[in-house]
Amino acid sequence: MTTLRKIADLEVFPIGLGCMSLSHGYGAPTDPAQAEALLLGALDRGVTLFDTAALYGFGHNEELLGRVLAPHRSRFVLASKCGIFHEGGKRRIDGRPETLRRTCEEALVRLRTDVIDLYYLHRWDKSVPIEDSVGALAELVRAGKVRHIGLSEVSAETLRKAHAVHPVAAVQSEYSLWTRNPEIAVLEACRALGAAFVPYSPLARAFLADGLPDPEALDEGDLRRRMPRFQPGVYARNLGLLAPYRRIAARVGCSPAQLALAWLLHQGGDIIPIPGTTRLDHLADNLGAAEVALEAATLAELGALINDRTVEGARFGAGNAAEVDTESF
Repeated sequence: MTTLRKIADLEVFPIGLGCMSLSHGYGAPTDPAQAEALLLGALDRGVTLFDTAALYGFGHNEELLGRVLAPHRSRFVLASKCGIFHEGGKRRIDGRPETLRRTCEEALVRLRTDVIDLYYLHRWDKSVPIEDSVGALAELVRAGKVRHIGLSEVSAETLRKAHAVHPVAAVQSEYSLWTRNPEIAVLEACRALGAAFVPYSPLARAFLADGLPDPEALDEGDLRRRMPRFQPGVYARNLGLLAPYRRIAARVGCSPAQLALAWLLHQGGDIIPIPGTTRLDHLADNLGAAEVALEAATLAELGALINDRTVEGARFGAGNAAEVDTESF
């Protein structure tokens, strides 16, 4: 039986579901019937952590989860995020207390719930002291509208400042074999403070799932088309990592996606990755990673093959990189 993992006092299946791709970031939103089948399929397969945000589809994703999952609210942990908006065709970060309070009220309506189990500050608004933004989230906890507070893409220093105002239950940042930034400092800080770590893009935006088409063939609205690692020349060189990676997966007896997720799960019992997908077969494959055991030698082999030194290209372009507070190599 798979051992559950904890976010504060919440117990969850070791692998959650990142819901962004159903509404945002990778082209047109998923067909409503397919999205509903995916969400209910995840619930039926034991997923207990569903992750969304006000940004995803500019409210569409929260509305989708509310419509489909509200009748089953007692069966899962609901996580959402605040602090990034899309207004007038432009992305804007706003961490002012009054904005966060308003966003929470709007999210509760879209999600069709009285309380959000885990509410993240999606990005730290560097024009607002982190203590002020977290103070507003703490007010929402006291008001019973939020159970636990999380932060996304923050440094260890910012996490400590936030935690001094109110306990931080979880930090969500990009983490996978090919994005190792959390290993610099924030993972250690999470463990010192008792915060869980929730990796997004644990499959390297499908690269490690071995199912990514030629990036130049991606939808014009797909965010990967603008990411340095997926630019034609750079991507061609990164592809060289996949052949030996596939050989390791074959030797272990699992899929490439399962190998990537299993590597993360073996980094600590406080790590709960949230891969996203729009397909039930990929969902079932991802969840199977919870049963994959990796020997120490295999973990070391994977870590040496794909890491911050062997992967070419930054994970974000200059604009998005300026928005995050995470330590960089």
